[in-house]
Amino acid sequence: METITAASVPRLRAGVRLAFDEVRGIHVLLFPEGVLVPNTTATAVLQLCDGTSPVAEIVTKLGKRFLGVREADVVDILGRFGQRRVVAWT
Repeated sequence: METITAASVPRLRAGVRLAFDEVRGIHVLLFPEGVLVPNTTATAVLQLCDGTSPVAEIVTKLGKRFLGVREADVVDILGRFGQRRVVAWT
């Protein structure tokens, strides 16, 4: 796994899609190998993985919506999704 920095720019990998399941009222992360149900925090991070916003900008945007957002927490979330091969870096 590569080192994630404030300048790293995450995006969802090809074939990965974050969708809202209307029946269950939750977000799901759909990918060729399966489905993940991210928690609210992870969903907020994934929604900002557009391939143009660096981690620092994602942290800033989240900080405007939530209290106590830390870059280390965002990096940890992105690192875990990177290990699951659903997030890539541009």
